Amino acid sequence: MSTSGFADVAAVAALLADPTRARVLLALADGRQLPASVLAAEAGVAASTASEHLSRLVDGGLLSVRRSGRHRYFRLADPEVATALEALAALAPHRPVRSLRESTRAAAMRSARSCYDHLAGRLGVAVTESLIDNRALTRTDGGTGTERAQDDPLSAPLRTHSYALGPNATRTFAALGVDLDDLRTRRRPLLRFCVDWSEQRHHLGGALGAALLTRMDEAGWIRRHESRRAIDLTDSGAQALDRILGVR
Repeated sequence: MSTSGFADVAAVAALLADPTRARVLLALADGRQLPASVLAAEAGVAASTASEHLSRLVDGGLLSVRRSGRHRYFRLADPEVATALEALAALAPHRPVRSLRESTRAAAMRSARSCYDHLAGRLGVAVTESLIDNRALTRTDGGTGTERAQDDPLSAPLRTHSYALGPNATRTFAALGVDLDDLRTRRRPLLRFCVDWSEQRHHLGGALGAALLTRMDEAGWIRRHESRRAIDLTDSGAQALDRILGVR
């Protein structure tokens, strides 16, 4: 019986099954490009060991690499890799927390993090909810707020979604520093949504979600952790989101 045309899921699963390679991929899940030395530190292995794992991930199509000066910078090959990692995070058992530091990290990831290039976690869901409350976004299926629809997966980007820009979209996003007219000229879809793996609710992705996270970063409303995807909301960011959207 021929199996041609079937995806070789086992090959990808084998790459993800190694804890070191999994830590490397998760370190890159926020869309950044990081040098091998930083990824080795993130994975807790020697540089030579990291180099071997990075080569396997590049050969397997999960990472891409470019050279800048003496350093090689790695990133996820495409957003679909981040999508797979988010989905697996929803299914994976939580590791036992053995220290206050680990507990703090886990709480930070649930509170606010990047999902490839847009905002996720409780903060991402709260911002999306407030955009609906302010009629910058509207649901077209009769759903309430960011609640996951019955047929939605537990964690994944939604290939189709039931949202549209609301009547206050232009004004609200302008107040946030995001130019909708500029985003409409780009090829990337303006609106995309994910089911947040930790909140089991929708958060905003697509070109609009990416632009909003970039704006929050540039305005100093958030502070990114250097070695993981967790994000801190700054005092100025909390004040801005409260003033513009009513996010508390």
